[in-house]
Parts: sequence; structure tokens; C-alpha cells
Amino acid sequence: MTDMPHADVWPVRTERLQIRPMTAPDIDAMWAWRQLPDVNRWLGLAPDTIEAFRERYLDPERLASMYLVELLPHGGEPAVPIGDIMIRIGDGWGQLEVADQAKDIEAELGWVLDPGYTGRGYATEAIRAVIDVCFGPLGLRRVHAGCFADNEPSWRLMERLGMRREEFSRKTALHRSGEWLDGMNYGILAEEWAVS
Repeated sequence: MTDMPHADVWPVRTERLQIRPMTAPDIDAMWAWRQLPDVNRWLGLAPDTIEAFRERYLDPERLASMYLVELLPHGGEPAVPIGDIMIRIGDGWGQLEVADQAKDIEAELGWVLDPGYTGRGYATEAIRAVIDVCFGPLGLRRVHAGCFADNEPSWRLMERLGMRREEFSRKTALHRSGEWLDGMNYGILAEEWAVS
């Protein structure tokens, strides 16, 4: 899906944050935190140059799935970019006769927060707002996300939000370090979110 879903719902504001569609000029800010070793060790892809990074994220389909998390300004200051979120809307699985009813009904989420802003609840606040959008204006039925099992802050965030651990896989993900790592996948349904 290359079009931004429901462009009219963005930006989304919380008490302290704004989440808005990413634009090409935002890519350099995103690189600032994604190139840090403590961050990129958990990423599926970590280009080693800004040029390679720009090329990857300037791809229209990839850019359309990316959102910037900004700390709202105080006084006349500008908003400060502190992280990014991927919202990749896709199909659920369906038997052939009903597969068309499973199109564009779920979202895979991914997120990265600048380490300089961790430990203050920003990630929880941002992902909670995104899930609200997924189950509200976007009308999705399921949201899911995954991480390496060693990435404790990510899976703790998912559990804090009420997401259910659906899979713990043993040594199924080859890390760029050459080590096979365990993986974890979490999900939540719209009807579960409504009561959480």
C-alpha cells in the first residue's frame, strides 16, 4: 500500500507528543538515532552510510509507512523529533473463498526511540496513540509487532500495552553478529483493545 492510509487523521497528538507522516526531509533526523550502535543492533536493516539510508527510506512505499514522533514544543520552540514508527497495513490470512475479506485489515508496527528520550514513557504514549488510530479511524481488526527476545524494552512495552505474546521462537533469527537469536511476536485485537 503506497498511499498514506486515512491522511485526514494525521497528525495525532497526545499530551506530550505529535505523530505525523514522515517526509523526505525527516530522514536525516531519523538517521541520527538509527545509526547509534545501541539502536541499530535491534533493527532488521542498518545501512552503514547516510546515503544508503536515504536511498532505502526515500522509496515511496517505505516512506508512506513511516511516521515521525515529535516532542511537542513549549513556548515558541519547534517540535523535537525523538523517534519513528512504522505502520505497515496488510492482509490477514484467509481461505481462498474469503481472501478478499481479509485485505488491509491488520497492521504490523515497529518503532525506534532516540535513546536520549527513553525512560520517560514516550514510547508507550506514542504506540498507545497509534494503536488507538489503528482500531479507531483506520478500522483495523488486529495489530502485531515482533522483536528479538533480547530486546527487553520492546517486549516489555508490548506487554505494558496489553498485547498478548503469541510466539516465542528459539534461535529463529540470524543476527548480523552471526548469532542465531530467539524471537518474540505479540498481537492484540480491536475487541481486546476496546476493553483494555
